[in-house]
Amino acid sequence: MSEIAQYVHHGASRITPQILHGVYKKLPLLKVEFTQIHAPNFPHLVDQLEFLADVVEDFAEGKADDLSYVAVASAAFALIYAHRQMDIIPDSFPKIGLADESSIVRTVLIEHERVLAKRASDMGLDWASITIKA
Repeated sequence: MSEIAQYVHHGASRITPQILHGVYKKLPLLKVEFTQIHAPNFPHLVDQLEFLADVVEDFAEGKADDLSYVAVASAAFALIYAHRQMDIIPDSFPKIGLADESSIVRTVLIEHERVLAKRASDMGLDWASITIKA
């Protein structure tokens, strides 16, 4: 298992229902924040973050009961990580500043591909466009 995957597993394991509820309450702000990300080297990052935000929102609202808590906790961890001001690679570094956020998000998408691909389909989204396989 890669170090990034271990990091995501550790972070997701710390997402309690209370933390998940807090993320849910902040989703409107987070969604606006994510649309402001300028990441030409990671062109799918904003769409991926928005998808994960929608996953957390649907789960919290009882619209995605088929999702495992682990998948939703991983999505919530990725959102929290993307929101944080202090991270592994400072966002202010040109060209690579969002590489860590992209790695975290991609790890969540890959590790939970089966259930997230189904959720994307249920939402009428093309999984390939979310995962940059298009």
